[in-house]
Amino acid sequence: MIDYLSIHWLDILTTILGIAYIVLEYRASILLWLVGIIMPALDIWLYYSHGLYGDAGMAVYYTLAAIYGYAVWKFGRKRGQREGQALLISHMPKRLYLPATVFFFVAWGVTYWILTEFTNSTVPLLDAFTNALSFVGLWALARKYMEQWFFWIGVDLISCYLYINKGIPFKAGLYGLYVIIAVAGYFKWQKMMKQQL
Repeated sequence: MIDYLSIHWLDILTTILGIAYIVLEYRASILLWLVGIIMPALDIWLYYSHGLYGDAGMAVYYTLAAIYGYAVWKFGRKRGQREGQALLISHMPKRLYLPATVFFFVAWGVTYWILTEFTNSTVPLLDAFTNALSFVGLWALARKYMEQWFFWIGVDLISCYLYINKGIPFKAGLYGLYVIIAVAGYFKWQKMMKQQL
């Protein structure tokens, strides 16, 4: 048992932080961004040590995006928002669908190229996919768009599969749980959005 814990302690710690993160996201609590700074900083080490270089690089982005997300949730404003009111949950404007889609495919291609050219990644296509979709998902979460939950469902399903294959069992279980909470979170945010009116 001690040997097992000594091997998987970082996986376990980041999994616990990940559970706190998704619960805070589900509740639309600004505290999610504080956990979102600590957890990915630790994930850089975890992923890199398991050969998930795209995810390690993404963890750097997550850390920076958490700082951005906190600032937007704390100081950002949307049309119809009253002074002092928290950032409103809304749907992503249709005019942003095409740019978000183009950005996703460009990010997927660039990340795939980096992984195949500069690393020994054994899963570059899926690693690049989850990274590119995470870029879009974090941006949508920072803007409190409902659609962010759909992006995360895709990321979480594929990440769960990747972590099982790479021998990171606790993180795999966490991402399986994320799928369930993301579905529940969509309905929770939908209800919260209606209550804003």
